[in-house]
Amino acid sequence: MSAASTAEGPGSVSGAPNLPAGFTDTFTSRFIDTGELRLHAVIGGEGPPLLLVHGWPQTWYAWRMVMPTLARDFQVVAVDQRGIGLSDKPQDGYDTGTLANDLAALMTAFGYQRFAMYGTDVGMPIAYALAADHRDRLERLVVSEAPLPGVTPSPPLFLPPLLNARLWHLAFNQLPAEVNEALVRGREDIFFGAEFDASAGTNKLPEDAVKYYINTLASDPEALRGSFGFYRAIPTTTAQNQQRKERRLTLPALAIGGAESSGDMVGATMQLVADNVQTVVLAGAGHWVAEQAPEELLAALTTFLAPYREGALA
Repeated sequence: MSAASTAEGPGSVSGAPNLPAGFTDTFTSRFIDTGELRLHAVIGGEGPPLLLVHGWPQTWYAWRMVMPTLARDFQVVAVDQRGIGLSDKPQDGYDTGTLANDLAALMTAFGYQRFAMYGTDVGMPIAYALAADHRDRLERLVVSEAPLPGVTPSPPLFLPPLLNARLWHLAFNQLPAEVNEALVRGREDIFFGAEFDASAGTNKLPEDAVKYYINTLASDPEALRGSFGFYRAIPTTTAQNQQRKERRLTLPALAIGGAESSGDMVGATMQLVADNVQTVVLAGAGHWVAEQAPEELLAALTTFLAPYREGALA
């Protein structure tokens, strides 16, 4: 493993509120120097490695409700992406090719050449990029709740009010800092609170969890820029994906949608780029599947990842 140190305080395991019982006995926060930047990851468990990649505007904390069960069978690595949480926030490098390279380097630093991966929301196009660009690294791929720029047809400009409330950020987040960051700074509770609410559907996230995410974004002067970085790089990611889709994925892939959000559209998207796709729609979930339907998600993951776990034990 390359240089690693323990992370403490806000943003880390030790500073996270309302974790499941026994969480801190299993998981620790680590800073990992990949050679390009320092990433923060929460690590614990026993078994073959499983990399979890959060969505926007979240951090590793999005996985807290499923991590203890997963840790019974896997070495869980829940990372903060470049620009997010306690990870470094450089000025550039937010296209999915670079973000995927970050995560491949992270797993190399941990000593893992082969691993399984689950990316949700913006973590989904990052996971797709890693699967496409580093085909010798992934055993199995899980994705949920996102389109793939350059692959998924773009939504129309004019949408029904509910869909508009869920999707308007896709354009807003790409604006230059003097517009979107200036408008959101000091009003993080309004902007991000509306995002969490609109995408949840009927089963809202706990108020304390939403407050934690918002406070994390408001506490670091570089956090907004890092948060919007993925979206500002969408034109680059789109061009990359138009090349990636020319060579279809062959590894087993599981596509997950919340019944009150993307539904089976995640599977339809993955079938455009992959040959071996299973689709699961989680009842009772909106966009935030790991927090809204953790038991249902764990059941789907356990079934899909069983051959990977059993193969590692053989």
